[in-house]
Amino acid sequence: MKHVTRRFVLAGLLLCWAPVTFAQTVDDIVEKHLTALGGRAALGKVTSRSMTGNITLSTPAGPVSGPIEIVNERPNKVRTLINLDLTALGVGKVVIDQRFNGTTGYAIDTLQGNRDITGDQLEVMKNSTFPNPLMNYKDMGIAVELGGKEKVGDRDAYVLILKPKSGPAMRQYVDAESYLPVRVVMRLTVPPVGEIEQTTDLLDWRDVDGLKVPSQIKTSSNVQTLTIDVTKVEHDKPIDQSLFSKPAN
Repeated sequence: MKHVTRRFVLAGLLLCWAPVTFAQTVDDIVEKHLTALGGRAALGKVTSRSMTGNITLSTPAGPVSGPIEIVNERPNKVRTLINLDLTALGVGKVVIDQRFNGTTGYAIDTLQGNRDITGDQLEVMKNSTFPNPLMNYKDMGIAVELGGKEKVGDRDAYVLILKPKSGPAMRQYVDAESYLPVRVVMRLTVPPVGEIEQTTDLLDWRDVDGLKVPSQIKTSSNVQTLTIDVTKVEHDKPIDQSLFSKPAN
């Protein structure tokens, strides 16, 4: 069981896919980036996003898949619900329910146990504002450095080093032609494993209600890989606010 627990560090691997990007002269590229995602005006109107799909992750017994739901609400509330069948690992069915209400985080986890979300994971949640951190990054006190260009696959991408006031720094890769985010790399501490470096690729961008949304998200680290295939995206649905907070009982 201890070995299985160390392999499943979803709490860290699922927090950091939200797109953040900078490039060239920051102010100019921020506006190009927001335009590529649908435009500042349209982004400013959306209040929430609900995504459903399938998650596939690596395990000692081979790939395991199950349904996933991700709900974001302005300014930075998020809830991620995952159901997995780990019978092949001798664990049975597993439910992982991560919640963040804008201030505090909590995980309902039948594998590792229920717990408060703290440390780097909590700071990343605080910094991941919806619908896009670039909408008000200066007000958040984020420092940005340009790290030149690198290849992501066969595409040129600007490398931006994002340094929030608190929490881990992130390396953001922005396609040099489309200005869509293509990769996020960060180093963070995830209990019980310790420090990991994770890479998240944002793929197959599609139009939903006039906004661009990735339909596939791939995250990898030295302990695990996972892929989220998004099948449905809805904007501005009414959301039960209790889903973002620790249950009363």
